[in-house]
Amino acid sequence: MKKRKFGFVMSLLLAASTVLAACGGGDEGNGDNADKVDLKVGMVTDAGTIDDKSFNQGTWEGILDAKEELGIQEKYLKPAGTTEADYLKEIGNLYDADYKFIITPGFKFETAVFQAQDRYEDAKFVIIDGNPHSGDYNPVVKDNTVSVFFAEHESGFLAGVAAALELKEAEAGFIGGMEIPAVQKFNWGFQQGVQYANENLGTNVTMKQENVLYQGTFDNSAAGQQIAAQMFDRGVNVIFTAAGGVGVGAITEAKTRAEAGEEVWIVGVDVDQYADGIYEGEKSVILTSAMKKLDQVAFDMIKQELDGSFPGGQTLVFDAKNDGIGLPAENPNLSEETTNQVGEIYEKIKSEEIKVSPEQGNLFK
Repeated sequence: MKKRKFGFVMSLLLAASTVLAACGGGDEGNGDNADKVDLKVGMVTDAGTIDDKSFNQGTWEGILDAKEELGIQEKYLKPAGTTEADYLKEIGNLYDADYKFIITPGFKFETAVFQAQDRYEDAKFVIIDGNPHSGDYNPVVKDNTVSVFFAEHESGFLAGVAAALELKEAEAGFIGGMEIPAVQKFNWGFQQGVQYANENLGTNVTMKQENVLYQGTFDNSAAGQQIAAQMFDRGVNVIFTAAGGVGVGAITEAKTRAEAGEEVWIVGVDVDQYADGIYEGEKSVILTSAMKKLDQVAFDMIKQELDGSFPGGQTLVFDAKNDGIGLPAENPNLSEETTNQVGEIYEKIKSEEIKVSPEQGNLFK
């Protein structure tokens, strides 16, 4: 069992090594290490899979932690598609099976949760990276719903500083999934971090506009591998991927090249992706990862429900100040010097000595 401090803590938790259930993962019962509690927690996956090495998986791992430590029952359902109707169908299926605490990861759930929070008034909803609305983008967060957002730009900034400090002189690239605010903020924060390191820490890392691309999905791994190959062929040394399954394809390409003797790197996203980049022994192409504490958020929302303190009706933002974002606690490919300098930058972001813009736009031409 993990020793966990409730709420966000300074040290980042490594993602648990978990055997994930098959699609439509079943009613698993309770963890061996926890007393049974009368709470069934359901999750509906977004466009990716439950083992997407990113957004869905990070959220699901938090639910599995709650199973082990708190004794909840858990179930996830993968919709047939990604429409409002698809999501509402699976939300309804969970509700009908008495899973009345439902976590939905991703902005695509916004209109579905808007309807569900009225349709299922005795259920509780957690929507990550989104606000319920009727299609007009005016947020309506009812008392049985919590909206959760992250400061992706701050996490991206730290990753940009780390990459620049470690590589010193390099060409960087960015592969995003859909061009939505959360992904854009990762990109813009990363660019600001690289620029900050160039201007203040003696690095020389560049990014060309042709090497900043949004693929348009979160599940096209083949496209991610192809885009990464093109960037590496153009001389890019490190690619930051904020693209779910598309990013998995980029990791695959980097591993193939590393096995052939090339020195190429990937900056992971959402969760610590180091293990996914292993290609030989313990060597990995993952330089570091720009993390959002998805697992901790999922766990904490469940814990607060059990404690009777579910923050219904609120929109919560997790950032450096409340330790909701950051890099992994262990970064085997970063030197101690780099790690220490990034730690100092992190504290400056927390104190607002350094302010990272969420709307910076592209800095490199």
